[in-house]
Amino acid sequence: MQTLRYNRWANLKLLDVCSELSEEQLQLDSPGTYGSIAATWQHLLAAEQRYLRRLAGVEPQISEKDPFPGIAMLKDQAERSGDALIGAIGHFDPDGTSPGGDGRVKHWLVVAQAMHHGNDHRTHICTILGQNGISYGDLDVWAFGTDNGGYEQC
Repeated sequence: MQTLRYNRWANLKLLDVCSELSEEQLQLDSPGTYGSIAATWQHLLAAEQRYLRRLAGVEPQISEKDPFPGIAMLKDQAERSGDALIGAIGHFDPDGTSPGGDGRVKHWLVVAQAMHHGNDHRTHICTILGQNGISYGDLDVWAFGTDNGGYEQC
């Protein structure tokens, strides 16, 4: 469950950074990344909601085909889907399956893909920010642990 808590935390931390960007900055992109910051966020969160549909039957609220809804709306969606994924993890059989591609996909694989996908695209956004001299802070698991009681005093 902590891995999904990390995913939610990292999304919200980076969305906070992106909430300070201008509309022009949200359209920045870089070779080797998914696309603009705005398009990458919309893709990342639309996919997260599709993973949630597979795990809990919750219908996605956003799509890559929709006009960009703004960072505030995406942050709201990230909070909701992040909470729902965390809630779903305790209520499904990891070896259960959902429709996927030409067959069925195990739920544990959907969770692993959700984690990987989030990390991959947050890295794309951080690459774009870094190449444009925009600071984004520390989003690694150690920072999550520091913010969430992952360390004990000795």
